[in-house]
Amino acid sequence: MSSPSQLFFLPGASGNIDFWQPVASQLNHTAKPIFFGWPGFGETPADSSITSLADLTTLLLAQIDKPTALIAQSMGGIVAVQAALQRPDLITHLVLTVTSGGVDMTQFEAQDWRPEFRVQNPNVPEWFLKDQSNHSDQLTEIKQPVLLLWGDTDPISPVAVGQYLSEVLPDADLHVFAGGGHDLGFTHATHIAPLIDQHLER
Repeated sequence: MSSPSQLFFLPGASGNIDFWQPVASQLNHTAKPIFFGWPGFGETPADSSITSLADLTTLLLAQIDKPTALIAQSMGGIVAVQAALQRPDLITHLVLTVTSGGVDMTQFEAQDWRPEFRVQNPNVPEWFLKDQSNHSDQLTEIKQPVLLLWGDTDPISPVAVGQYLSEVLPDADLHVFAGGGHDLGFTHATHIAPLIDQHLER
């Protein structure tokens, strides 16, 4: 697999484009970091043409014209999976952190985060709260190397999800952090950055 020339950092549903800053600041890889925001999430202005995660994937891919690694948090992981499936010629590596990856989470007894998230984020797009993206049947088609990062205290995306993805993805490496929660990518940046550096050299 070729080395990426740019790194797209994808936030979760909070839309916080600063989420990945601590990791990015500690990477040694020379690829250009790009912090992507989701229209209608966080501080990124809404776009009426965006009505699904598939639309977000189209928006993301429109910005990519060279070998790119996607480093994704939670919801961003679903978009990353969709992008990897659609453009394997451009997406070189995936880093998926505490995400569903587009699989049915009910089988893993994951906590339903939507009610509380709606209260805390009253302006979040309604279509997102209803999203049921499921790419389980396509995961074996992802040939890019995938780094899976999980925390063992995350009720939203339990370790079992990461273990499942590590089994079905053809080239995946799972790391589980003791005490890590759903904000693992931010709180454990010092430990995660070296793993990403190593992963991008594959």
